[in-house]
Amino acid sequence: MISRRNIRVKVMQTLYTVSTGDAPIKTGEARKLLQQHFEQTRNLFVYLIYFLTEITRYAETSAHRRASKHLPTDDDLHVNIKIAGNELLWKMLEDPALKEQFAIQKPELLADKDLIRNTYQHLVETPEYKTYINHASRDRGEEKKILEFILNDLMLANDAFVSHIEDHFSNWDDDGEMLVQLLAGYVQKPGHFNFKQMMSTDKLQFSESLLVTVLDKSEHLESLIIPKLKNWDPERIAQLDMIMMKMGVAEFLYFETIPPKVTINEYIDLAKDYSTTQSGQFVNGILDNIHKELVQQGKMQKKDFKKTG
Repeated sequence: MISRRNIRVKVMQTLYTVSTGDAPIKTGEARKLLQQHFEQTRNLFVYLIYFLTEITRYAETSAHRRASKHLPTDDDLHVNIKIAGNELLWKMLEDPALKEQFAIQKPELLADKDLIRNTYQHLVETPEYKTYINHASRDRGEEKKILEFILNDLMLANDAFVSHIEDHFSNWDDDGEMLVQLLAGYVQKPGHFNFKQMMSTDKLQFSESLLVTVLDKSEHLESLIIPKLKNWDPERIAQLDMIMMKMGVAEFLYFETIPPKVTINEYIDLAKDYSTTQSGQFVNGILDNIHKELVQQGKMQKKDFKKTG
């Protein structure tokens, strides 16, 4: 499932698009932009699964090509294709939900066939692969282990693969780490993932509420931020910094189940990752000052929930 950190990133990116556009964007249009960001996350997730399955299935393609040579050798005629029958692989390929996504997204149109072939050829030379095919029986742990090896050591550790993904998915840097974790879970239990609902209902509500709140309360949020800027000219502050501060103050005031410390820490991290080198410290100072003032004024209405953030 999509994490709250990634949700904040998507909302931040949507607000940035809205604030830098040539023409005003209505709230409904902004919500559609946010939904597009989440669709990009799903598309990337599905493509990662597709690429993994194509590498394993390439064993059959390779065996067929070698057997079709004009003068095939004995090795050409007896290629071990055990991996193409990997039980977890076929649970993925037979997953109706995944089949539906493949039909909708058509990941094969993006696939780099040479990269798939080269990755497979690299795979068959590894000790891990040779150990795998030397066991005639199928063990669930070994089936999972070889798929994880392909994912971690031959895909994610391959600069050519990462470049391929970056060329087609602008959200790789934002979503990659989270989706790799999701994929590891999916490999372990294929068929137990709802691709149409990449996040829970409460997280979906949080994302839309945060977006709409910042848009609707923008002037009020600025009125709390600007007095804290002291010698800073608001117009010279990085656009993303202002957006993140608005989001943070919105969470202070209108999201009663999110602890202030969680909010502050989240936006410090986002500022460090997405804005200037000084933004983390700057955003921290402003949000911390506003938080203290709101507490003194009795305007912080927070509930004590264990599972928040």
